[in-house]
Amino acid sequence: MNNRLRYIIGAILLVSFIFVGFIPVVQQYLTIPKQMKLFKSDEVKFSTSLAVSTHSNDVIETMKQDAKLSIAGKEVGKEEMMLHLAGVPVKRVDVQVLSDFKVIPGGQSIGVKLNSKGVLVVGYHQVDTKDGKKSPGEIAGIQVGDMITKINGKTIEKMSDITPFIQQAGKTGEPLKLQVMREKEQLQTKLYPLKDKEDYAYRIGLYIRDSAAGIGTMTFYDPKSKKYGALGHVISDMDTKKPIVVEDGQIVRSTVTSIEKGENGVPGEKLARFSENKEIIGNIKTNSPFGIFGKLSETMENGILDKPMPISLSHQVKEGPAKILTVVENDKVEEFDVEVVSSVPQKFPATKGMVIKITDKKLLEKTGGIVQGMSGSPIIQDGKVIGAVTHVFVNDPTSGYGVHIEWMLNEAGINIYKKESKRAS
Repeated sequence: MNNRLRYIIGAILLVSFIFVGFIPVVQQYLTIPKQMKLFKSDEVKFSTSLAVSTHSNDVIETMKQDAKLSIAGKEVGKEEMMLHLAGVPVKRVDVQVLSDFKVIPGGQSIGVKLNSKGVLVVGYHQVDTKDGKKSPGEIAGIQVGDMITKINGKTIEKMSDITPFIQQAGKTGEPLKLQVMREKEQLQTKLYPLKDKEDYAYRIGLYIRDSAAGIGTMTFYDPKSKKYGALGHVISDMDTKKPIVVEDGQIVRSTVTSIEKGENGVPGEKLARFSENKEIIGNIKTNSPFGIFGKLSETMENGILDKPMPISLSHQVKEGPAKILTVVENDKVEEFDVEVVSSVPQKFPATKGMVIKITDKKLLEKTGGIVQGMSGSPIIQDGKVIGAVTHVFVNDPTSGYGVHIEWMLNEAGINIYKKESKRAS
């Protein structure tokens, strides 16, 4: 009997909770977030019959008309807004008003050259010695993906730096004292080069690389600081599949020569070449999950939207029509229609915040959807930059992920949350 009673009470409570969820006041209560960020020029609207009060009208301005609530930024700062039901406070909303901030959108095709922080081990080589085939690097415990940063206490920056150490070790029989970086850990090991019986040269039995190159798309730059963001995702080594730890790098202009159209199961690709003069237009200081970042040495124009545009925070992005800027032929930036299928209002930096779908017939005909090299193409919605294209769905090349501009700005070292007084100074 007790069990039956518990089941009945549980069923009544479940039905009650479901019923309460359909009450308009409860739905309105849940719709309004506990924390809210907006820019001085922003105005957000909610449907609610709840009464509203604030400590002052200095930071935000609220307007209530019928069952509509409008909140507008007034001054940079923070304000507590309280929702009331029948005169009783039921919910506190912390509102932060940010200084208006604008960026210049990109869309240009860029060439990317990365120099790693040391030399990257991308494979093993078996040295053909008189005692059989061996890899000195493998024997020394070196792993694919390791970064050799020092030999015998000397900093290694490029592959040619290693050759003199190998020759010297071969002559003396002394081991190479290697310092390697594995993930974020620094390790020490000793490596004895072995002589190849065919050419009598000493080898370390490792395939190494000190740089990488590719193409992508510029996302934005700050007209004041010239800081920029591009790609929207990390650059990984094609052999090790691990992110490249950047020492430095450069971006140059590039020209799209052709498009390999994407199909289900086979991602397409932009084929491009670096500009003939290979003029450096900016440096690369960071290679992160949110893209590459640095500073431009000259301004860039896309020929469509070359004036500073406001941005949207992650919670301000909504499902519906949008545009992307990208290049599919030569160096001409064009605007194409897309649809924001979903967007997650992220509270903390995270990738893959949006799902987008290409709807532009011209772009679908040309590329089949999102292709490699399109990463970084800025996404524009309602006159604001909201993010960048990052990944394609392999089984549906018309769709893919996007990253919110808010997190790319953060990675670029642009603090949109700072106070007005600090910004002015």
